Amino acid sequence: MARQYSRKHGKSGSKKPIKVVKKGWLRYSDKEIEALIVRIAKQGNKGSKIGLILRDVYGVPDVKIVTGKSISKILKENNLGSKLPEDLTALILKDIIIMKHLGNNKKDMPSLRGLTLTESKIKKLAKYYKKTGMLPQDWVFKRENAKLLLE
Repeated sequence: MARQYSRKHGKSGSKKPIKVVKKGWLRYSDKEIEALIVRIAKQGNKGSKIGLILRDVYGVPDVKIVTGKSISKILKENNLGSKLPEDLTALILKDIIIMKHLGNNKKDMPSLRGLTLTESKIKKLAKYYKKTGMLPQDWVFKRENAKLLLE
């Protein structure tokens, strides 16, 4: 299947192992990993950053295999999750940055196309999150309210 906008067929990318088995060399229990996640989140890190820290510093290859729950679910249980999903937040931030750039460079047409693509990605993700119940049905992305959404 081709990429969404570039029509290229890439094959590279990491694959998770097929076997879902807790590693024998892992020295943390599921309660200890949940406590680590909460502690790292209180330091101001988002879910993806927490996963990287757990992998690189603590040697935890996959939180879901050990605890049976994803990092975002653990954060929501401890009231540390954000109102908006992390990928949607990143796209809204990208939209704000492009708009600021276009304010200074009004004739930058490639950036204008990037803005259009970014907004279409936001609308697609919002549609998905509304369907799965992670966003309310009346949620609408408006460019003028984008900065307020991230606060």
